[in-house]
Amino acid sequence: MPELQVTQGRSKRSSRVLEPLPVNVLREVEIQEPSRKRVRSQSKVSNSLANLISPVRHLGKGLQHSMSFRGDSRPHQALLSSPSLGSPPGLRTASLARKRGSLLWSDMFGACPGSCLSAKEIRRQEAIFELSQGEQDLVDDLRLAKKAYHDPMLKLSIMTKEELAQIFGAAHSFIPLHEALLNKLAEVRKPDGSIIEVGQLLLDWLPRLKNYKNYCSNQAEAKALLDHKKQDPRVDDFLRRCIESPFSRRLELWSFLDVPRGRLVKYPLLVQEILRHTPPEHPDWQLLHCALGVIRGVLTDLNRDAGRAECRFFCQRLLHAGVDGHKDVVGTSGVLHCHGELRNARGAKLHAFLFAEGLVLTRPVTRPEGLAYQVCGRPLRLVELDVVNVPDGEARLGGSFRGAFGDKAKNCFRVGQGCVAQQTPLTLQAADVFDKHKWLCALRQAKSCITATMAPAKCVRPPFLPLNKRSLVVSPA
Repeated sequence: MPELQVTQGRSKRSSRVLEPLPVNVLREVEIQEPSRKRVRSQSKVSNSLANLISPVRHLGKGLQHSMSFRGDSRPHQALLSSPSLGSPPGLRTASLARKRGSLLWSDMFGACPGSCLSAKEIRRQEAIFELSQGEQDLVDDLRLAKKAYHDPMLKLSIMTKEELAQIFGAAHSFIPLHEALLNKLAEVRKPDGSIIEVGQLLLDWLPRLKNYKNYCSNQAEAKALLDHKKQDPRVDDFLRRCIESPFSRRLELWSFLDVPRGRLVKYPLLVQEILRHTPPEHPDWQLLHCALGVIRGVLTDLNRDAGRAECRFFCQRLLHAGVDGHKDVVGTSGVLHCHGELRNARGAKLHAFLFAEGLVLTRPVTRPEGLAYQVCGRPLRLVELDVVNVPDGEARLGGSFRGAFGDKAKNCFRVGQGCVAQQTPLTLQAADVFDKHKWLCALRQAKSCITATMAPAKCVRPPFLPLNKRSLVVSPA
């Protein structure tokens, strides 16, 4: 890691003088990033112009862009068109300087002599290469998180060993796991860069992703502890310096710690993309189908365990002082469908939790041990809950400058208990239209699930009644 530059003196935005970190610690992180400023000589400019003038054959749109499920944690960037097998050497060499995550298989092996692959087979090699490149990027991020964040904070005593173990978990232990897949892919790669069979390799390796169980289940506690430690000036100063350094790519620490979880959900897409370009007569066709079922089963188990752990974590953070009825909704709940920030009719911020049994509205409060949530009012049971979509412009919210003048609000919906006549429905406002859609879908789906499990009998219509009759007869149990 390059030495962090700190400007002594006063700036226009801040008058605080920052003390540089010890050089002996920062020099341990030897990560070099290219400078953002590009200085091109006249010869390079002329070569690039010559490459643009040279004719280039394209193999189709499949090689023009990378796959649609590339890492969303990286900054979006325009991808250059990939060169074909007959591209000039200068253009192929220039493409190797692309930014991370945009390199294609045709950039590395497309111009190998003796290669006679069809367009469909090249698209298959692109999908396999995307899997390999993603593994390499994940390994690099995990190494960087340990070398640039974990080790310096431990050596500088910015955090204790126990706190770092809680935040980072066993992230560094996954490096050999993903390196094993990289090594196996390198062993079966031919001199021309192609990989003929990858199905059995994936079928043997994907079950090892079950090792992520504890790491995914610890995500909620790790994120809460990291947010709490950011209130420490030393921690905040160290993390801010890292963000301002080139090696971090302007990403926060949690972005690197969340990379494994984001990678897990991409494996079904990666396997499915390879399968899509694999003909039925190929030896990998049946094996890839089996591998797809294996990874989906692994993700189902990981998601279930992580959801239960997250539910337990937030249940322990709820404060029920003076509130009745919470035990029926929260005490026995083992599922947390979703949670997030909403606003009430007065414009006050609330944090809502949708458990399996009901909806709980809380106010975030700060405690010495971390963030907690004070329950506001009685929880709303899903069995008796009515959810109503409020069109934009029909609701009026107060508590803000705009609300004082009667401006109409957007992204609102109402919830209330239909069996309680004296209870007024609550108007809640989401952050945007996508957040509103998420809450409406989650509320309706959760209510339908609990209603289906509690239905005592099945309702049928006798066949002899006319179609316009609404009479229903309850079938005997």
